Amino acid sequence: MKILFVHQNFPGQYKHLAPAFATRGAQVIALTDRNNQARARHLANGVEVLAYASPPNTSPATHNYLQSAEAHVRRGQAAARAALQLQRKGFSPDVIVGHPAWGECLFLKDVFPAAKLLLYAEFFYRSAGSDFNFDPEYPASFDQRCKLRLRNSTQLVSFESADAAVSPTFWQRRQYPEPCRERISVVHDGIDVSRVLRRRDARFTLPNGKVLTTEDEVVTYVARNLEPYRGFHRFMRALPRIQTARPSAKIVIVGGDEISYGRMLPDGKTYRELMLAELGAAIDLDRVFFLGRIPYDRYLDLLSISSVHVYLTYPFVLSWSMLEAMACDCVVVGSRTPPVEEVIEDGKNGYLVDFFSADSIAEKVVDVLKYRAEKEAIGALARQTVLDRFALGRCLPLQIELVERLYSGGRE
Repeated sequence: MKILFVHQNFPGQYKHLAPAFATRGAQVIALTDRNNQARARHLANGVEVLAYASPPNTSPATHNYLQSAEAHVRRGQAAARAALQLQRKGFSPDVIVGHPAWGECLFLKDVFPAAKLLLYAEFFYRSAGSDFNFDPEYPASFDQRCKLRLRNSTQLVSFESADAAVSPTFWQRRQYPEPCRERISVVHDGIDVSRVLRRRDARFTLPNGKVLTTEDEVVTYVARNLEPYRGFHRFMRALPRIQTARPSAKIVIVGGDEISYGRMLPDGKTYRELMLAELGAAIDLDRVFFLGRIPYDRYLDLLSISSVHVYLTYPFVLSWSMLEAMACDCVVVGSRTPPVEEVIEDGKNGYLVDFFSADSIAEKVVDVLKYRAEKEAIGALARQTVLDRFALGRCLPLQIELVERLYSGGRE
């Protein structure tokens, strides 16, 4: 079998799937943005990584609604040109596996019409009932609503030529229009539970030199970047009450100051700076530790000594970090939003709180800290949930089966 993986940030969601096929003897090539090629090769695990030219920036003269569409077409064109070079060298994939959100999959079936195309259906934007205008603190304009509708056009065009797709959760699948939804299977990327588990002897050294263990009261919060989409502002506003009620608690925050989702603040300010200015002396910064981004093993050590983990999100893509925290036996206090509700049953394998209520967030965190021993069963059930539904050993065979089914169908 010949498989072409396409992802501007490879390996992305294909960290396990692409190497699995290489191990099974398939010819596997990954196509990624040239700016990501060195990193991708470092993480390739037996996959041949090639690059397409990084597309140029969009024209400032392009209509505001069409800025993302132009960027996607440029990227799709770059990916298609690289695919044509592969074709000229004699490579013709049986299956193409790609993420459609950035345009790379737009023209691949025009290069390889006989190949089966499997898309990663991560998120379809909607102007109601999802992330858009969810948070009244950051309202969206009618102009942004119109722009959002066109942002989906890339995925819709890609779906027209796709043979199948896969979403990591049922809620993410439901965001897609019915004609697309019919072709979407639900299979999570998978959590490597053999590596992601509570390390009972873990120790975590803070920037001030203090070493934390499971004996300490530790409140953890993790996001790729500290921003409203992941409830950073709501979490920060819960800290004064948490600190007052639990004077020994250490608040450890992981995440960068860039923007992964949503909008940038004016004047180059970060949301961390914004919240620190708002809260001022209401929080004790001697007990709050901003770590930025940290190495993965260090991150797992942090989850291993966490007393309570806070995960807040808009109705949006469910983060791997929440499932990794659960796999580490963490007691998760999560937002009562659809992606989280699909996984956490309140009071059984975690707790659900009102995303918009700093008081509710604080109250539940304090409750977990106060009754830590009694809450250990919650953490154990959290890990069991991951073992039952999201473990890599369960998910990866289903992903492989999906690709092989497409391959077999393509040969009939």
